[in-house]
Amino acid sequence: MFITNDIRYVGVNDHQVDLFEGQYVVPNGMSYNSYVILDEKVAVMDTVDQHFGDEWLANIRAELGDRQPDFLVVHHMEPDHSANIDFFLKAYPDAIVVSSAKAFAMMKNFFGTDYADRRVVVGEGDTLCLGKHTLTFVTAPMVHWPEVIVSYDSCDKVLFSADGFGKFGALDVEEDWACEARRYYIGIVGKYGKQTQALLKKAAGLDIAIICPLHGPVLTENLGYYLNLYDIWSGYKVESEGVVIAFTSIYGNTKKAVELLEQKLLENGCPKVVVNDLARCDMAECVEDAFRYGKLVLATTTYNGDVFPHMKEFIHHLTERGYQNRTIGLMENGSWTPTAAKVMTKMLEGSKDLRFCENSVKILSALSDDSRAQIEALAKELA
Repeated sequence: MFITNDIRYVGVNDHQVDLFEGQYVVPNGMSYNSYVILDEKVAVMDTVDQHFGDEWLANIRAELGDRQPDFLVVHHMEPDHSANIDFFLKAYPDAIVVSSAKAFAMMKNFFGTDYADRRVVVGEGDTLCLGKHTLTFVTAPMVHWPEVIVSYDSCDKVLFSADGFGKFGALDVEEDWACEARRYYIGIVGKYGKQTQALLKKAAGLDIAIICPLHGPVLTENLGYYLNLYDIWSGYKVESEGVVIAFTSIYGNTKKAVELLEQKLLENGCPKVVVNDLARCDMAECVEDAFRYGKLVLATTTYNGDVFPHMKEFIHHLTERGYQNRTIGLMENGSWTPTAAKVMTKMLEGSKDLRFCENSVKILSALSDDSRAQIEALAKELA
């Protein structure tokens, strides 16, 4: 795949994977991106997942012909990008590995060697001259592993962004970028908003025309759109106005209350209502929605003096990723001693800048006139 006159795509698509990182559903597969810079010296940018080593090397050879690569640049040591380092170095015994000090320590763990006799260690501001192309390295710790670096080619104004600006989905499938990029960012990088913000500030000082991530499409147009979304996501800002209702229901009574709340929100002019059944919807999608919208209603049953397991898991995913700057509404159901609202409030007490609605809903087994009135009041407050 042609990116610029001197930069070519040599990555692969994976339609075999069903769960990325063992937990994220990827119906449209994944891409593992790798690039080649063709200059006086040749640099290969990252490797691919272990199952695609032969296909990847064939892609490289198709671009290089009889040329031998001089460098393998490793931006990130997660195995979907680093698994074929040793395979590559055996195929090209004269190539030198370029990466961060922490990455070489990880190579020792993965491969039993840190390639001390054939490596270049780079850090913040270091450069690698290939000819007319010079790579400048920028450290990006905890976006989303500690060893991560990104690199900038000043000749073609290309940022090789590691996992930044990545998304779920193979490259041979057409789909909206933002939806799967958001789910990818929130799920995998979302905890590290502060570190992502620091990287964005560094990137702001570069004249970037193309972004080459390790997953998803190469970004070549309207880069401000993508940069703005990353600023929103990593700054824990509200992307879209609306209310998300995340609920669990055992016998259907809490679900009926949620349906009534949805109706009342729309009647009161709420621009968007998203309803997620936490027991049935994809959990990563539910978490994505909670971070996208500015208001969240947690509706669940008291269960063993606690909350229903799917709700507990959902709140854990939120707090683990630094959920903040949102408005929270609470709806609880219980047949004798409802405790869900108290437990959920406790679970969220470490989250920053959450505003809890003055109105809440308490259901005693099934809807009543009192709980219907509470739903009406909550809907008016949220809308």
